Amino acid sequence: MAGLFNLRRYGASIARHHLLTGGPARLRRPSGHANAFGRALHTTSVLDRVVSFHLSDIGEGIREVTVKEWYVKVGDVVEQFDNLCEVQSDKASVTITSRYDGKILKLHHDVDSIALVGKPLLDFDVEDEEGEESGSSSSDSSSDEEDAKPAPQQAAGQGVGGQAAVGKVLATPAVRRIAMENKVDLSKVPATGRNGRVLKGDVLEFLQVIPKGTVKPHPSLVPPTGAKEQRKPEQPIDLKQAETVVPLKGVAKAMIRSMTEALKIPHFAYCDEVDVSRLVEVRSQLKEEAARQGVKLTYMPFFLKAASNALLQHPILNSSFDEAAESVIYKSYHNISVAMQTPQGLVVPNVKHVEQKSILQIAHELNALQERGAKGALTPNDFANGTFALSNIGIIGGTYTHPVVIAPQVAIGGLGKTRVLPRFDEAGKVVPAHIMVVSWTADHRVIDGVTMASFSNLWKQYLENPNLLMLGAK
Repeated sequence: MAGLFNLRRYGASIARHHLLTGGPARLRRPSGHANAFGRALHTTSVLDRVVSFHLSDIGEGIREVTVKEWYVKVGDVVEQFDNLCEVQSDKASVTITSRYDGKILKLHHDVDSIALVGKPLLDFDVEDEEGEESGSSSSDSSSDEEDAKPAPQQAAGQGVGGQAAVGKVLATPAVRRIAMENKVDLSKVPATGRNGRVLKGDVLEFLQVIPKGTVKPHPSLVPPTGAKEQRKPEQPIDLKQAETVVPLKGVAKAMIRSMTEALKIPHFAYCDEVDVSRLVEVRSQLKEEAARQGVKLTYMPFFLKAASNALLQHPILNSSFDEAAESVIYKSYHNISVAMQTPQGLVVPNVKHVEQKSILQIAHELNALQERGAKGALTPNDFANGTFALSNIGIIGGTYTHPVVIAPQVAIGGLGKTRVLPRFDEAGKVVPAHIMVVSWTADHRVIDGVTMASFSNLWKQYLENPNLLMLGAK
């Protein structure tokens, strides 16, 4: 037996030398076997074949990739579907797997080097047993299809499931070795590999080493199952049916005209902070008495009265601009508009003659406007002849805004949410303060920044010292 083993081993060495050099080789007699051989020996019992593994086309017109990582090194023994390397194109990363069972002889590229599609990636030393190939002396192979191509008589007699009925069964040396050791006839093993190749898993299933059905057949061997596997084409969405057209009417339609005209006005903005801590205390003291008189007292009546008092000192902000005549029309009455949210949308009615009314009277009229607005019962007179405007976005939660001047008025104020923030008192100590931000917007054709800032400072003074409002009740 030892002699037979050495015969096969040394015969394989001679055959390899013959294959690679193209001519016969003379075998030296090994010690201890002087009479075992003749002068020369030719054999084809086992051939070692060097296979170049080429980088296949990975689609989308990609012609070159960067090798990011090798999972193998020279000398490693790998099997089919083992990971070899990861390559990176300009679109995606792809993991390259082995097509063969064999030993790694050479890596053609280093990490971060460029590999070209169709060029060798690495070389394998693959064993093929006698008769599986037709005596090819080529030292490389360009693709797995050539290696896996069945013999003509096999292709003609190939049965269901990819198993060959006649001819030689396709299998790698490793699979044949397992079959031989377990005395398995490969022709009786159902094949699931491409082109009817018997895989290692097929033999293990046949021997009941692994559960049946563990190895999934190659997609080319799976028969079509009809319409069930066909992906149902997606129905195109009719965008017109997914849209809802709502004609604008009422308040929304009026806003189109008013805002189109308003945004023709050159606006400028001015912002400031107001400490309304004292106002919070005053309102808290008065709201119960106002409730006994049937009036809901909010902060807005104070804001309106402070604006009216400040307008007495800066009357140009209570005017309108006649563009055609290029003149300013001053108004002695203070009809201050207040933005309100109603079921019909945002409306801006006004409180008439604020300069003549007390804070409680202003609160009563505001309540009446809000009730009519909630019922949709506001009249044209409620909107007529406004001279100035305030909009309280703070009840919604905003802090800063940039309100739009309502033509033909020349100024508007946007009131932000009152927040409790740390501030320094007169002694330099940090104390909590109720801070509100006001954003003024004015028609820059008539109003300049100094006028707007001066008005804002006076309005701020009234709110930070609300007792001053009591001096000018009417």
